[in-house]
Amino acid sequence: MTEGLELFDVTIIGGGPAGMYTSFYSGMRDLKTKLIEYGPELGGRILIYPEKIIWDIGGITPIRGEKLILQLNEQARTFDPTVCLNQQITELVKLADGNFLLTAATGEKHLTRTVILTVGYGILTMQKLDIEGADRYEVTNLHYTVQELEGFRGKHVLISGGGNSAVDWANELEPIAASVTVVHRRDHFGGHEFNVLKMKESSVDVRTPYALTQLHGNGTSIDQVTVTHMETEETVQFDVDHVIINHGMRCDYGPILNWGLNIQDDLLVVNENMETNIPGIFAAGDFVSHPSKVRLIAGTFVDGALALNSAKLYLDPEATKVAYVSSHNERFIEKNKKIEAEAVKSSH
Repeated sequence: MTEGLELFDVTIIGGGPAGMYTSFYSGMRDLKTKLIEYGPELGGRILIYPEKIIWDIGGITPIRGEKLILQLNEQARTFDPTVCLNQQITELVKLADGNFLLTAATGEKHLTRTVILTVGYGILTMQKLDIEGADRYEVTNLHYTVQELEGFRGKHVLISGGGNSAVDWANELEPIAASVTVVHRRDHFGGHEFNVLKMKESSVDVRTPYALTQLHGNGTSIDQVTVTHMETEETVQFDVDHVIINHGMRCDYGPILNWGLNIQDDLLVVNENMETNIPGIFAAGDFVSHPSKVRLIAGTFVDGALALNSAKLYLDPEATKVAYVSSHNERFIEKNKKIEAEAVKSSH
């Protein structure tokens, strides 16, 4: 069953920020690493919001999602891990020798000594607008994500939703759109407090508690919408050029739910060392729940390092508990020399 399969020290399932950083950190700890991603490229949830500006990563000034993905991708490959794309792991079996055999939907098999799950919210699908006939406008001016801000310049935009993305899009579009209106079913917004305050203090027209209830158009594009007050049922019409929907995501963890892991309320319960209830399986990122969880990208990096350190100690109980910092880590000596040589060369 495992004959001919290459054995890896660590296999990371999930190629979002947590998975990419964990792959890098695994190289720092000199472990033979494989990174498996369900989709055709690394990036995870950020791929849905490439134009979104991210402010809350230590040491990095505001950065667009697409650029952060590029940098994380480059960092993840620092120590040449094996990267497998377009593979959904459907089966996990712990063998008699303690190793794990992973099987993908494609039939490909992977052999590993430990597993780190960084699957985020699983396979994500957008919550579609629940209005009859809405799908006909998806090819014109009904959007579920913002790919390029410039397409909204000088336009009248209505955003339906109250999460981080809705608030961020409102703040991003406010300086360039002719007008931005945000409608949300509740008075409270789920975005970060600073960004919500920024939106409310700008020219964005915030309407709560309202819901988008009707689309009016010519069959190919929307030119007007109706929103309804959730309590009084009062209706208001807005002329629009674009409608953006941010009603959240549906998450699907698929076969992972059948692996015997302790999953509660759609989150995998781990301890402070990112250990799951199955020895040899660790987890990090949005998928996990623990008392000190920080639900920021910066928090996923910490989770990933903790999970990897636990995997290292699982494999070698005599190992140091954490990696040496990069300035003292031998794995960076040759890489630093190359960087310094390139710097000298470019200065001449």
